[in-house]
Amino acid sequence: MANCGKYTVAVVGALGAVGREMMSILAERGFPLKEIRPLDAPQNAGAKAPFGDGDVTVLPAGKGAFEGVDIALFAAGEDVSRSLAEGAVKAGAIVIDNSSAFRLDEGVPLVVPECNPEALRNHRGIIANPNCSTIIALVPLKPLHDRAGIRRIVASTYQAVSGAGAAGIAALTGETRDALDGKAITPSAFQRQIAFNLIPHIDKFEDNGYTKEELKMLREGRKILGDDGLMVSCTCVRVPVYRSHSEAIAIETERELTPQEAREILSSAPGVKLFDDPERGMYPTPLDTTGGDLIWVGRIRKDISAPNSLALWCAGDQIRKGAALNAVQIAEKLIELKLV
Repeated sequence: MANCGKYTVAVVGALGAVGREMMSILAERGFPLKEIRPLDAPQNAGAKAPFGDGDVTVLPAGKGAFEGVDIALFAAGEDVSRSLAEGAVKAGAIVIDNSSAFRLDEGVPLVVPECNPEALRNHRGIIANPNCSTIIALVPLKPLHDRAGIRRIVASTYQAVSGAGAAGIAALTGETRDALDGKAITPSAFQRQIAFNLIPHIDKFEDNGYTKEELKMLREGRKILGDDGLMVSCTCVRVPVYRSHSEAIAIETERELTPQEAREILSSAPGVKLFDDPERGMYPTPLDTTGGDLIWVGRIRKDISAPNSLALWCAGDQIRKGAALNAVQIAEKLIELKLV
């Protein structure tokens, strides 16, 4: 499609949290736009969405919405992606989908630009954005994998309530207020009370006792790293934090990797900020990463429970790098590789 170096980009779900973040990131990074086309549910057509220093009018997502679109960023959930993505491709757009609809489909690249950008060359019109916790883990793990070969990952994620959308944020705010006022709490967005609590349950349980969210790191990690033998055990926990996910990760590698070697690798790894001096209180927290683009890594140490093993702690903004930014970076990489 001729574009003269500028591109028409549609954002599906432009009024949602991730869609709004995509719009903001496109503006702040100076994406080479010919046109920005915010799309949302038909009942929201005519609403205003912020873009740059002004607002743009939201259009209905549906038939005809993707004519002339070069890149379509989807941030409206699995059902919307399944109903609209193929039509967008037929209209000539490359779809970058943030939902789980196509992540494990054969022929659909699952991409973290810092990890496997060359997979974009094999796209057939749809490119999938990985799950947020997978992205946050693999940005720092991929360079360690390249050096020493990761065989096994044991991870515990500590996931912010905004991962459940506006309802999660409202639940934490309302329940905290009620708890402090001594009122009875009736859980709404989550299975149990989230205020002053932790919930080791995100998404549905599968037959093996893991949740769907926990198995995403296994299934998606294998696809992104191109290693069907990678072993992953993950426990996902919802925590009373508004934004940014944190993860405690232990890795077992084929070759020994010392903590200092890992620090040297991560100090220059793309998308990573090394923040690792625990005695001085320097280790990542969710607040450090909120609103930022990098995955912060610290608490790097030898895992004393097994040979050739390291433990580390990382945190990242799951709405930005875990969703919106990763999608925009994929779009930027498509341009860089002359694939659009």
